[in-house]
Amino acid sequence: MKKIFATVVCLSATPLLAQGCPPAPDHAAELSQLLAEVREAPNEMAAREVSNRMWALWADAPDEPAQALLDKGMQARSGYDFLRAIEAFDRLIAYCPDYAEGYNQRAFVNFLRQDHAAALPDLDRAIALLPDHVAALSGKALTLMGLGRDAEGQEVLRRAVELNPWLAERHLLKPPPGQEL
Repeated sequence: MKKIFATVVCLSATPLLAQGCPPAPDHAAELSQLLAEVREAPNEMAAREVSNRMWALWADAPDEPAQALLDKGMQARSGYDFLRAIEAFDRLIAYCPDYAEGYNQRAFVNFLRQDHAAALPDLDRAIALLPDHVAALSGKALTLMGLGRDAEGQEVLRRAVELNPWLAERHLLKPPPGQEL
């Protein structure tokens, strides 16, 4: 049923898409609070719950047509239909060029396809739009490592772990030269 609704919204949204995307919801204060909460989380389970709340805010698209495109792309990605996912995220980014999650999700698809070179500019754009987007930062770290740029990847991963010390990727951190973690 959700798939049918998303298709209907996407098809009926064509006139709305021509009008332009409204600004993305401003969740800066809520995200700042959640970042403080995750740093104070007593354990990984509590941190995961806070991270899920962050994801809900990042995935809150600017309007219904944008939400339908985001949902369609994420559903396609989860079904490993990367071509359909990229098409949905391309449309989302064309419609909402200032919405960070469109770039982050397209980067994730390209990362899964092991096309790290294609993922990196999208991650940079997502981070430019939302500098504390922990998932985009950790994605960028993994992408840089996938490109063999380990030192840069470690630097970005340190930034992500500073924001969320419970990130699953924290185990990939190496001690800086001459230091221990």
